[in-house]
Amino acid sequence: MTARLSLYRKAEQELYKLDRSVKAQFYDFCHVFRNKPDQPGLKLKKLKGDSRIWSARVNDSYRALLTPAGVDADGTESWLVIAVRHRKDVYEELQVAVNRVTGEIEFVDLAVVGDSALRRVGITLTPAEPDQGASRTEAEPTPEEPLPVRTPLLAAYSVDQLRDLGVADQLVELALAVSDSDELDQLVEGAPLLSKDVLYGLAAGMSIDEVRKEITQPVELGQAPDLGDFAAALSRTKVTAVDDDVQAAIDQGDFRAWKVFLHPTQERIVHRHYTGPARVSGGPGTGKTIVALHRVKHLAEQLPPGSNKAILLTTFTKNLTTDLRLRLASLIEPELLARVEIAHIDQLAARVLGENTAPGRGRQRVYDHVALNEMRQLLAELDERDWEPEFLLEEWEQVILGQSVPTRSAYFQARRAGRGRSLTRPERNHIWKIVEQFTARLDKLGVETWGQASERAARFEMERAAKIEDRRAYKEEVDGKDLLHRDNSSGMRYINYRYRHIVVDEAQDLSPAHWKMLRAMVDPKSDNDMFIAGDTHQRIYDHQVALGALGVHIRGRSSRLTLSYRTTKEILAKALRVVEPATLGGKVGYDDLDDGTDDLAGYRSVLHGPTPAFTPHRTWDEELAGLAATLTAWREELSTDENGSPRDPSGHIAVCVADRDLVNQTMYYLTTKAGITCAELTKDGPSGDGEIHVGTMHRFKGLEYQRLAIVAASDGIIPRTQAIARYRTEDPVRYGRELRKARSLLFVATTRARDALSISWHGKPSPCLPV
Repeated sequence: MTARLSLYRKAEQELYKLDRSVKAQFYDFCHVFRNKPDQPGLKLKKLKGDSRIWSARVNDSYRALLTPAGVDADGTESWLVIAVRHRKDVYEELQVAVNRVTGEIEFVDLAVVGDSALRRVGITLTPAEPDQGASRTEAEPTPEEPLPVRTPLLAAYSVDQLRDLGVADQLVELALAVSDSDELDQLVEGAPLLSKDVLYGLAAGMSIDEVRKEITQPVELGQAPDLGDFAAALSRTKVTAVDDDVQAAIDQGDFRAWKVFLHPTQERIVHRHYTGPARVSGGPGTGKTIVALHRVKHLAEQLPPGSNKAILLTTFTKNLTTDLRLRLASLIEPELLARVEIAHIDQLAARVLGENTAPGRGRQRVYDHVALNEMRQLLAELDERDWEPEFLLEEWEQVILGQSVPTRSAYFQARRAGRGRSLTRPERNHIWKIVEQFTARLDKLGVETWGQASERAARFEMERAAKIEDRRAYKEEVDGKDLLHRDNSSGMRYINYRYRHIVVDEAQDLSPAHWKMLRAMVDPKSDNDMFIAGDTHQRIYDHQVALGALGVHIRGRSSRLTLSYRTTKEILAKALRVVEPATLGGKVGYDDLDDGTDDLAGYRSVLHGPTPAFTPHRTWDEELAGLAATLTAWREELSTDENGSPRDPSGHIAVCVADRDLVNQTMYYLTTKAGITCAELTKDGPSGDGEIHVGTMHRFKGLEYQRLAIVAASDGIIPRTQAIARYRTEDPVRYGRELRKARSLLFVATTRARDALSISWHGKPSPCLPV
């Protein structure tokens, strides 16, 4: 009799960590097992604790743990490898079962649960293969001190509640006995994913209803599974067939990169059918971008035959687009990648304008700092002292351009949510006059801002969409007859929406004009038209929108991710204090992109690392010297891998500062006085091949580093107090918005660190810091 072998996800992770020789022996074992599972040399036997778990010999020291999952029609046995362990780590108490919520096979390993948690419920682990060489004296148990009596961490919940949420039956009693977060960490180390997410969610303060909605329901099977039908459960369980291709990937030490991991909650979001625009939100590192990329892959696989670019993947900046292109190329086949347009939002606007502008009639586009200088000069020439240039530029871009306000009378009625103090009718009239002179000044110079370009592009696309809808309406009116004669007589050629699907990453930074343009590029009456990923806590540009008002209706189609796969618990705890409501005057200051509010309740991590270092300095020179010492130590630590082999630490360490001037000062000191080579982060990525990346907080969006240092986090720098101090009394709403923007920048920066974070300042620390 032959056998078919599959690898459980946990076994994949264990196998990757093993020595190359053990991997090779495991595949020798697989070859033998597939051809003759009852081969005597495999020593296949049941464990005493759970009769559904079998142990088989890989070599003298390692065992494969398997569970049978039925027999195929051709007589082939199906087996699932649930773990690959050293024999001393194999215990009789290992258990496998079908989860009552997901219907998938779950492996519960109590061997990694902390001793204190096991003792609280009276569980003693029994080795499946006792060490026969141990003496009687050595085998005598050491008397243990009694455990302190503590209130259980999850005392507010019952057995039935945990079971209903999907916690594995074998872990429920243990979960209700753990007394602190350390014991909980040990408990979930070997727990199935759903159990881990539910328990961490409850411990993080999420309510039963929130856990059910955000964690349990997205992975729920929909009907009660047969808990004894392992064959059906195996068909629902994410496994990897053991074949020669997988063996090659593991032998090359690249198994984790062989496929991109999707959590079951993420997977349901990716494959769901939506009847309109859908949005996924979540804190840094929760996998929003991974979900967006997999969504593109899923949509591309559903496309009808063709060669057009039917899917648009877009984001806010050029460097993020480059990263998305590289990651998507590693995820899908070239023929599918060819069906995807990958472009940043300004690139799209420029393309639309190019199509609608006669040759030689285009305008040079300038960034906001150039426009701000022109506004300053205009106000000086007018001797205008009632308005700050920054306020006028933002009012023009966010209200007038953002809402495509065409006339003065329309501006009198325009909505100004989140813009600070209200304006009287005479004040609006005064502002409109200044804006008219400002735009005339730009026209005379032959330039336009990217905000103007986006607004014009949006108008062109909306006109194009109106023609498409007009043609559709006429075709329905004539009962679907051929419209070729009408098109020719009107001088029109047949047009359709540019894309079948649009996927947006980092959605929180797009302006109203951007959303209008995107909305007009895809059919609003089609399913799965727009998929949006973003987190308003990471908004680093001053674009606040209400998607519903722009024709992008996401109500009822929003999902939230709460588990961080990047940032450690220690870093996350500090980062959350930067944006918690208490630091915002007791008010929740973050929107949900649709006129509601958003928070990070339940946002958590399962990773551990060193506590972030907060270091004060007297002077900037002293701080730079401290930075050099930190970077030198990190570089030394990362110069060898886990096995002691040399490796290049370049690109794994970065320094983050508030503005470009500080970038220059930092790089100059490190290169000339500390002998550390640097590469500046630009909109196109790192410039040069220096080992330490240095950039502004804006440039770190979407990136991550093993070690990150944030320097010059001083009062007056984050935020620039001189620039916003006047708003504290004159315009408290705007002051709060500026402070929130500074906190969002710092939040983005702190959560770019994967393993270690160092934050320093000279003089007084920034009021945004959790110190």
